[in-house]
Amino acid sequence: MTMDRRVSKSRHALKQALITLMNKKTFKNITISEIVELADLNRGTFYKHYQDKEDLLNDLIHDVLSDLTESYRAPYQNQSVFYLDHLTASAIKIFDHVTKYSNFYTIVINDDALPGFLNKIGELLKELAISDHMKDVNIQDIDRNLIASYQSYAILGLIVEWVKGGFIYTSSYMATQLLNILTMEIPNKFTLKQNEFN
Repeated sequence: MTMDRRVSKSRHALKQALITLMNKKTFKNITISEIVELADLNRGTFYKHYQDKEDLLNDLIHDVLSDLTESYRAPYQNQSVFYLDHLTASAIKIFDHVTKYSNFYTIVINDDALPGFLNKIGELLKELAISDHMKDVNIQDIDRNLIASYQSYAILGLIVEWVKGGFIYTSSYMATQLLNILTMEIPNKFTLKQNEFN
C-alpha cells in the first residue's frame, strides 16, 4: 500500500511539473531533465513510470478524460431512470472537473498547447450523450447524432467561455447557469431591429 502511494505521488508530481512547464514553453521544447528537476525526482524514477515525455503526456490526458467522463455521469450514476426535471445544480460536476484541472484547461484553451484536444473533448461528450441517454430518444425530424453534437458542443462552449474569462465565476454558478439553460423555455418570436441589418 505504501509503495502504491509512492508511485501515485511520483506520477502526480511529474504530471504537475509537465503542466507547469507547458505554461512556459511548447511541449516539444520541454526536456525530461526539466520535468524531473521541477518534480524533485530523478531520471531513474521517471523511467520507472514512463518511456518518454509523450508517454507522460498521454497519461495526463487519460486522467483528464477519465475524470471528465466520471464528472459528466455524476448526476445519473447508479440510476436506472433519470429525470431532467429532477436535476439540481449541485449534482452537476463537470465544472468541478474543470476547476480540478484548471491549469491544464487554461493551457489547452488559451495557448492551444494541444491542437485538436478540444475537439476530442467535444467528441467524448457527444459519445457519452449518445451511449448514456440518447439511445432511447426518438424525436420526430431530429437526428440523434445532431442533437447530441448540439448539446455536447454547447457544454464545451460554456467551458471555453469560462476558462477564457479567467474563471471569474464559481463552478457552482456555472452549474446553475447550465441547469437554467437546459430547462429554459425558448421564446417563439424575436423582435428585430431591421436597421441593424441594412
